[in-house]
Amino acid sequence: MPLLLVRNDITKMTVDAIVNAANPSLLGGGGVDGAIHRAAGPELLAECRTLGGCQTGDAKITGAYRLHAQYVIHTVGPIWRGGGHGEEHLLRSCYRRSLALAADRGCETVAFPLISSGVYGYPKADAFRVATEAISAFLADHDLTVYLVLFDKAAYLQGDRFGDVQSFIDDAYAETELKRPRNLYSNRWAQEPRDRLADTGEFRIVREEDACPYEAAPSAASKAPRKRPKPLARMEKATDRDLDDMLRQLDEGFSTTLLKLIDQKGLTDVQCYKKANIDRKLFSKIRSDPRYKPSKTTAVAFALALELTLPEAQSLLSRAGYTLSHSYLSDILVEYCIRQKQYDVLAVNELLFSYDQPLLGS
Repeated sequence: MPLLLVRNDITKMTVDAIVNAANPSLLGGGGVDGAIHRAAGPELLAECRTLGGCQTGDAKITGAYRLHAQYVIHTVGPIWRGGGHGEEHLLRSCYRRSLALAADRGCETVAFPLISSGVYGYPKADAFRVATEAISAFLADHDLTVYLVLFDKAAYLQGDRFGDVQSFIDDAYAETELKRPRNLYSNRWAQEPRDRLADTGEFRIVREEDACPYEAAPSAASKAPRKRPKPLARMEKATDRDLDDMLRQLDEGFSTTLLKLIDQKGLTDVQCYKKANIDRKLFSKIRSDPRYKPSKTTAVAFALALELTLPEAQSLLSRAGYTLSHSYLSDILVEYCIRQKQYDVLAVNELLFSYDQPLLGS
């Protein structure tokens, strides 16, 4: 399934098919079109001469020659003329026709540029929205991995959707700073304990060598070795039977909990893993192995796909050994989206991408 955002040079992508934002003649040009022709070599131009051009909104396919791909799919996007001349319909058609050609040739991986967003003048935020919607609609009925290759992140984030996210980030980081312990020998906040311990919610102890050198040194008494406390009596008396009882009380694992939640939400497996932007093969691993531990990005993607509240999401993540923490920007952004009930994984990935954070899904 998944639709993945990557920042890369599309001519360096190793995929089954690369999509070229071509002009109607298919004989090369500037921007992405020119870069693909240069990287593929003169053989690509020779084959394109035999195709007789291409209409706006349509697509044609050739070999890829010197590229790291098997095919190049050439599609002609619309020139932006204000939005009142069918530009969006034509742009959606570019993605549909290109994906249909890829599926017909048995492609499993396809890389797209952001069509029409360069010299054709289509506003980048709108072009991004159309691309993700059109690709997602196609992937609902097809098993492909599609890369949307963005040269930079400028102007892709839609401000009206995430308008107050920066203030939420600032508040979350401020809250974290207030909870951080002061160095015992300094008025500065300790630099070491940024990450909170997952199980206790406490912070790591500040190392003595991190103390400010300009403050008073610790007294000799404070340096005296401490006596190690004796183990609790109940721990001394622990038996194999106690361990068996503890093991029987273990929480259900991530896989078992996930499958139960899918049933409770009235979703099919396919609906869930596609909403989560997860590959079918990966979901099969999770389903077949009750002990399978997914990556954190995969676990978070499922929490969003299931439209869990923040406590519910934290509970699901804990089954895989994770938590959402205000010590990490990516976690803050995910928490913001959950609080805003923004459960669209692709929209959340758009936000994460704009902040250079790891994306959710496979």
